[in-house]
Amino acid sequence: MRDGIEDVHNLGLSAMEAQLVRAHIHERSAEPEEIGVKPKNIANDMVIELIRKKGDKEQVVSDLGEPIRKGDTLVSLTSGIARSYQELRKLREMADELDVELSIHTPYYMDLVGDGELCFRSMDSIRWGGLMARELGATVVVTHMGLYGDVSQKVAQKKIKTRIGELAKWYRKNGIKVPIGLELSGRQEIFGGLQEALKVCKEVQGAVPVINFPHYHARESGALREPKDFDDLLDEVWDYAKGRLYSHFSGVEHEGGNEKRFTSIKKGDLRFEPLAETLVERNQPITVISGSPLLEHDAMYMKVILERVLAKKVSKENKSGNKKERTEAR
Repeated sequence: MRDGIEDVHNLGLSAMEAQLVRAHIHERSAEPEEIGVKPKNIANDMVIELIRKKGDKEQVVSDLGEPIRKGDTLVSLTSGIARSYQELRKLREMADELDVELSIHTPYYMDLVGDGELCFRSMDSIRWGGLMARELGATVVVTHMGLYGDVSQKVAQKKIKTRIGELAKWYRKNGIKVPIGLELSGRQEIFGGLQEALKVCKEVQGAVPVINFPHYHARESGALREPKDFDDLLDEVWDYAKGRLYSHFSGVEHEGGNEKRFTSIKKGDLRFEPLAETLVERNQPITVISGSPLLEHDAMYMKVILERVLAKKVSKENKSGNKKERTEAR
């Protein structure tokens, strides 16, 4: 993470998405020297909750400001992002100094529709992402929502709404002000069509849409061609974005309304130039994350295109202004 933040800054970019992959939890008894210490202040462990005995029952303590007691069991998270909350806070300071916006993406294979173990693990991943995002100063926790499976679209919609609602409520209870970002899907069998995601965002406080442009483009059989196509899409989602839209961009190969694979931007039929023109004209806060196989290369490629479009607009306005001044002088 530290090297990544530095690289992003040195490239002249300003946003980085951390991947919450290969995350594992383990339990251990509290050490004597940890008694009285708050879980969020432990130096070499990322405690996500405490298990505390209360008579014959066990109580789960999710308040990380609650001091550890003798007999507590610590449930810790191991991930590739950081070893402790202290390290996350240091990364936050570094990102702030270098003007790099941070975000977190949960594991790619998620299931918020089913009723099995994978669903509970998926919900746990979103909880863990929220705990880390709070300390990291991340702007959003992005998640996929999973396959429809053997249920109807209506049933899937209801289950997603209920579970995202539970997670958003848990976020508020634990002082996590980071929104849960619902990413659009690129295949027909996966929950995450535009209207499905917006409906959840409308009904659940704390949920926002994440516009994955290649996913939308593939699911809608190549719908994003001209600046107006992007403009219409942004018009539709902007009221749900809470003032700043988060998005992904890359090239994409697709067929029959389904994404086949991400590609470099130059290879797919989804072009960045029309989006750049739309962004310059709208002048609204938006974060664009590169999802390309050529990650840094295409991030820089998008930056160059955006700057070129912006320079062209400024030059045109200056020429128009100078012409108006000369006319007024005459």
